[in-house]
Parts: sequence; C-alpha cells; structure tokens
Amino acid sequence: MSALIKGIARSLAVAIPVALGALTVAYSEDLKTAPAAKEVKRPPTAVRVVTMAPVEIVPRVSGYGTVTPAREWRAVARVEGEVIEKADGLANGGVIPGGTVLLRLDDAELQLSLAQIDTQLAALDVKDQTLTASLEIATADLELSRTELARQETLADQGVATQVRLDSARRAELGARAKVVEVENQLALNAAEREVLKAQRATVARSLDFTKIAAPYDIRIAEVAAELGQVVTRNQTLVTAEGIEAAEVAAQFSIGRIGPILRMMGDGATVHDLKARVRLPAPGHLVTWDAKVDRVGEALDPRTQSTAIVVRIDDPYGQAEAGKRPPLRRNTFVEVILMTPKRQALVAPLDAVRGGQALVVSAEGTLEKRAVTVGFAIGDIAVVSDGLAEGDKLVVTDPSIAVPGMAVKAVEDKQLLAQITAAAGGQGKPKGNK
Repeated sequence: MSALIKGIARSLAVAIPVALGALTVAYSEDLKTAPAAKEVKRPPTAVRVVTMAPVEIVPRVSGYGTVTPAREWRAVARVEGEVIEKADGLANGGVIPGGTVLLRLDDAELQLSLAQIDTQLAALDVKDQTLTASLEIATADLELSRTELARQETLADQGVATQVRLDSARRAELGARAKVVEVENQLALNAAEREVLKAQRATVARSLDFTKIAAPYDIRIAEVAAELGQVVTRNQTLVTAEGIEAAEVAAQFSIGRIGPILRMMGDGATVHDLKARVRLPAPGHLVTWDAKVDRVGEALDPRTQSTAIVVRIDDPYGQAEAGKRPPLRRNTFVEVILMTPKRQALVAPLDAVRGGQALVVSAEGTLEKRAVTVGFAIGDIAVVSDGLAEGDKLVVTDPSIAVPGMAVKAVEDKQLLAQITAAAGGQGKPKGNK
C-alpha cells in the first residue's frame, strides 16, 4: 500500500510540473505584459533673441543721384575781334576767382569809331555856337522889322505913309521872321543829330565793354575754345565754366518712403523741413557733406512713383581735404539722406518681422507668433509701430528651425542688438540675420 502511494506521488511530481509547463506555453501570448514605457525628455531648442527696448533712432530715407554745379556759365563773344590777351591759368580744370579778366579782344576799330563819333559831336557843338549867335542877330533884326512895320502901319492910318512903304515894311518883317525860324530849325536838327550820335556812341562803348571777358564769380573752367591770335566771331562760345560756390544733387525718392518720416514730424511738415546729408563711399571710410533741401522736382515717375528732390551743398571745394574729402565734382554718384530729428522707438531686424509676422518667446518658454506693424524701414532694420512691446524677446533665428509652440531657450544676441542700435542712430548699417 505504501508502495502504491509512493508510486502515485512520484507520478504526480512529474505530471504536475509537465502540465503546468504545457499550460504556460499554450497561454504565453495571453499572459505576457508590455514593459513599462520609459519617458524621454528632450532639452529645449536654443534660439537667438533680442529683447525689445526703446532706442534712439534717426528716421531717414536714402536716395541716389549725381552731382551738378548749382550755376553754369558760358562766355559768348558779343563782338568780332582777335584775342590779344589771355589770363594765366585759363585752362580746363582751372579755378579762377570772380572778376578776373579771362580774355581781351582787339578793340582798335571800336576805339576809332568812338573817336569819330566824338569828333562829330564836337563839330555839332561848334555849329550850335555859330547858330546861336546867328539866332541872336536874326532875333534882333526881327524886333527892328516889327517896330518898323508898326510905325508904318500907324503912319498909313494917319494918311502919311504910302502903301508901297507899308508893303516894304511887311516884307522886311517876314524875311526877318523866316531867318529866325531857319536858324531855330537848324538848331533843332543839330539836337536830333546829337541824340543819334550819342546813341551810336553808347552802342560802340557797350561793344567796347564786350571786348573784355571777365569771370562773373568764382568758377572752375570746363572748356576753353579760344586762343591768343584767334579771330572770334559774334555768338561764338569762348569759355564754359561752372560756379564753385555750391553744388546740387537731384536724387530720386519714393513718395511712399518719404511719407512715414514726414508724419513722424507732425502735421504741416514738408520736405523742406527735413535735414539732408550727402554721402560718398570711399576706401576705408565714408565722406559726408551737410546739405539742405532746395526744391522738389515737378515730374513724378509713373513707373516707380518717385520724384527728384534737389539738395544743395555750399562751398564743396572749400570743404575739400587732401586724402580725406574730395571736392564734389560734376557727375559724382552719391547717396542723399533725408532725416528728421532724433527720437525714441522700438526697432528690430527687418528679416525678423517680414510679412507682418514675428516670433517671440513667451513667459512659458515657448514660441509664439505675433502680428507686427512696421512703420517704415531704415536699411536692414524696421521701426515697429504696433505688435511688440518693451521687454518682448523677439526671435532672430532662422525661422525654418523655429516652430510656434515649441519649447525653446532664449539666447540674447548682444552683437546683433548693438548693430541695429548703432544703425538706428545713423552710426552704421546692421548685418543680415544669421
């Protein structure tokens, strides 16, 4: 009996583990449990930002044009003659002070004509003296004739004088009167001839002045077309020159770009209220000249909606410095900057607010899209009028790696902030965003 029980126990000891193993294999798919998921936490993406804060800006707009002299002058021959004198330094590019005699033409024929007219006037004076003496005698004779006529008429009324004597007295009075009229007429003709000669003399004297050609003001010679010994003709151009007291630049400006900076100056502001500066890039530095708005062109380009604004630079040659500031000469291509007084405003890199949209880092450290209004642009920077406030962290990183809602780590780009601050104040130009 005990042997039977032991046999059964041994069988169960083998069968039970085998059965449990079989059940485990059969139901393994239903019994297995997924491992616990391990949470993966990514670090925030670093983005470059600039913290918005008011900076001092100089609202301005740029245009381009070429330099022209404010005044141009041409010496045109008013009389014919040979060039007998030429000023020293009268050559292309020379600078000559105002009042300098540039050329002198031979005036011998005009001097002879002047002397001839003076001689004729002197002869008229002698004739007038003779006629005046004759007039005095004729006038006295007329008085005697009238007295005699009156006496004969009285005698004739008394029946004493004959008709023959009365007629003779009347004839003598008429002859004396005719003599007086004749002398007076001759004096009148002499007076008229004198006026003609005086007019002729004035014409010759005026032509005599034209034989001397002088610089009307300080000029720079552009071209000389007359030489010593050359015979010039009337209306021939002898010298062309330009004034050096001022230069002008007619620069093209878009009406849409000038409007915003005028509105910043307040109601009633005009283009003439803007300050102007002319700038010429030079190796290693910029050369600038102070200027003033002189006038606005009348024509408007229908394609570009731009107009010419003319600025004036005084004494461009006097401001020249060897090796530092060249004189502003004709056809020099320059930049003209129109600006308003300094003021405080929020500025941002232009690339960071394109399309009226910008990304900022929220207080929770995520990216947030913001609608932004740009008042106007100055080069590569934008003056923000709405949508951003002081303290906002504006994202300046490439937008292709910045997605709204993503967690980010703001890294202040101090170098870019310094660049746009300097550019806003007119001290430089910001570099493009990286």
